Amino acid sequence: MSQSLDRALTLLRAMADGRKTLDELAAVIDVHKSTVLRLLRTLEEHRFVQREGVRHYRLGTALFDLANRALDDLDVRRAAESALRELNLETGHTVHLASYEDGEVVYIDKYDSTHPVRMYSRIGRRAPLHCTAVAKVLLAERPEAREIAARMEYPRLTANTITTPADYLAELELVRQRGYAVDNSEHEDFIHCVAAPVRGQRGQVIAAVSLSVPKVFLDYDGLIALVPRLLATAAAASTECGWTGDERMAGGQG
Repeated sequence: MSQSLDRALTLLRAMADGRKTLDELAAVIDVHKSTVLRLLRTLEEHRFVQREGVRHYRLGTALFDLANRALDDLDVRRAAESALRELNLETGHTVHLASYEDGEVVYIDKYDSTHPVRMYSRIGRRAPLHCTAVAKVLLAERPEAREIAARMEYPRLTANTITTPADYLAELELVRQRGYAVDNSEHEDFIHCVAAPVRGQRGQVIAAVSLSVPKVFLDYDGLIALVPRLLATAAAASTECGWTGDERMAGGQG
C-alpha cells in the first residue's frame, strides 16, 4: 500500500468529523506538520480539501461531487439484492422489486416462492397501475399522481379492484399515511400482497419491494403481520442506495 495515499485517505476520514487544524491532523497520522502540509496542498489542488480561515481545513467539493456521481450511477437492483434475497429466504414468499419507468411500473427483479403455487409475474413485465401494491407505492409520492390517476384506466379484475380515480387517490393518501401499500386480492383474487418503498440518496422513492402470498397459505392478518419485516428490508435496501434519512413508509403483488 502507498504510504502517502494511506495517509491522505486517513486525513480525509478525520475531516469527515468536522474541520481540523494542521496540528490536529498531524496528530492523527503521527507525522511532522510539514508532511501533513504537503499532503493537504495536493488534496487542495484537486478540491478534496478546502482551507477555512487561517488555521482550519475541511473536506472539499470534489468529494461531494464524486459521492453524488457514484450514488446516481448506483444500480438499485444490484444494491437491493442482498436484502431482497434474505427476505425471500426467511419468509419463503415471492419477492418483487419494481420501478416506475416512462409512465409504467416494471418488475426489475423477482425471487420465487418456495410454495407449489407460483406467480406468473416475470422480470420485465408491466404491473397494472390501479391494482398492484408496488404501483401504489411508486405513485403515492409522485407530484403528478393526481394527473396520472385521472388518465388511468380502471378495469375490474377482481371484486376488490379499485375502479375510480377518486378511490385510487384516496388509496394513495392511505399509502402515504401508513407507509406501505396493500393489494388486497385486487389484481388476482387468489393472491394478496404488501409493498414498501426503496429510497434514494435524497429520500425519493426509486423502487418498490413487495411480498406476494397466495391466500391459501396466509390470510390477510398474516400478510399484515409481515409488514415490519418488509419495512426492514426496504430500509436496508434504501441504505444501500444511499438514503440516510428516517424511515417514513411503514410495510406488495405488487
